[in-house]
Amino acid sequence: MGLLLVEDDRLLAEGLRGQLEKAGFSVDTTYTAKEAAILGEQEDYRAVVLDLGLPDGNGLDVLRKWRKHQVVCPVLILTARGDWHDKVEGLKAGADDYLAKPFQTEELVARLNAIVRRSEGRIHSMVKAGRFELDENRQSLKSEDGTEHSLTGTEFRLLRCLMSRPGHVFSKEQLMEQLYNLNDSPNENVIEAYIRRLRKLVGNDTIATRRGQGYLFNDAV
Repeated sequence: MGLLLVEDDRLLAEGLRGQLEKAGFSVDTTYTAKEAAILGEQEDYRAVVLDLGLPDGNGLDVLRKWRKHQVVCPVLILTARGDWHDKVEGLKAGADDYLAKPFQTEELVARLNAIVRRSEGRIHSMVKAGRFELDENRQSLKSEDGTEHSLTGTEFRLLRCLMSRPGHVFSKEQLMEQLYNLNDSPNENVIEAYIRRLRKLVGNDTIATRRGQGYLFNDAV
């Protein structure tokens, strides 16, 4: 799932990006408030990690602008340790959670998954659709007969996107937005290749093709 990371510390940002991608996120990174404001409105992110202390502005102002323009994706703000005022103001501005620096990456990932689940109306870390369960923590797929398959990062992101909204048709462009960041330049054939691989796990009828439109996860099969 696509995630926007707004952090002006480039070393920290690169480290976080690698860990977040291992956890199943496709990460776009920006270091400025100006670019963050634009990306948040133009792209369809499933979550945002927003540092408040940016070189060209305050992250809170970016957040307020997003909410004013109906950008509703969940946002986790990063604050300085003990700065309770920023935490309170961040929540008032529309943040969904906060994390004080320094922090453990594992906690950041856990909090991100939690706010995404809440935004989707879920409680547990399982995405259930039809005969299948997708375990977000283990990045594995389990069928009703108990068979379990470990997934690569890309397989997990693609299947999670499809299973999170069964019956919804995703175009190749929408799927690529969730799978890859803005610096990648994948060919649309990559999506077809991964769809073929996933169909070997769930069956051809479970991931259906809508000619000229895209793909959907059929939970009625």
